[in-house]
Amino acid sequence: MIRKVRNVLAFCILLTLPGTAPLVCAQQAKTKIKASAVEVKMIPSDELLLPAEFQVSLYENLIDQLWKKRVFQTVYRDGDQNARAAADLTTLECTVIKLKKGNETLREVTTIAGATSMTLRCEFRDNDGNSLWVREITGKVRFFGASLKATYDFAKKTADLVDKDFCS
Repeated sequence: MIRKVRNVLAFCILLTLPGTAPLVCAQQAKTKIKASAVEVKMIPSDELLLPAEFQVSLYENLIDQLWKKRVFQTVYRDGDQNARAAADLTTLECTVIKLKKGNETLREVTTIAGATSMTLRCEFRDNDGNSLWVREITGKVRFFGASLKATYDFAKKTADLVDKDFCS
C-alpha cells in the first residue's frame, strides 16, 4: 500500500516538472542593458608598468572584437567628437589589475611554464557616470603563441560577455 502511494506521488511530481521548467528559466533570464553606442577609453598603464605594445594591442583588439560581435551599432574610440551626439552612449573603461608576462620560448618548450596572464577590470558607465556593468576579465596564453595573444584572448572574452548582457 505504501509502495503504491509512493509511486503515485513520484509519478505526479514527474508530470509537473516539465511544466515548471519554462517558468524557472523565464524567471532566471536577466534583462539586457540597452545601449546603441560605446566609447572605448584608452587603457591606462599608471599603476602597473604595462609595456606599450600590450597597451596598444589591448585597445585595438577590444575595439575590433566589439565591432565583430555587433552588440553596439557604433563603437567610438577615445576622444571621438562624434560620440557626444550618440543617444544612449555608454563608456567602457578598463584598468589593468594584474599582468604576468610569460616567456614564449619556455612556454613552447615545456607547455607548463611561461604562461602569460593579465586581468583587467572592465566597467561600462552611462552618460551620467553611473556604473552599468563591472567585470574582472582574464586573458591568457598558455601553450603556443606570442605573449600578445593574451590581449586577443581578453578582448574576445570581453566581447562575448558584453554580447550576453547588452542589446542595441
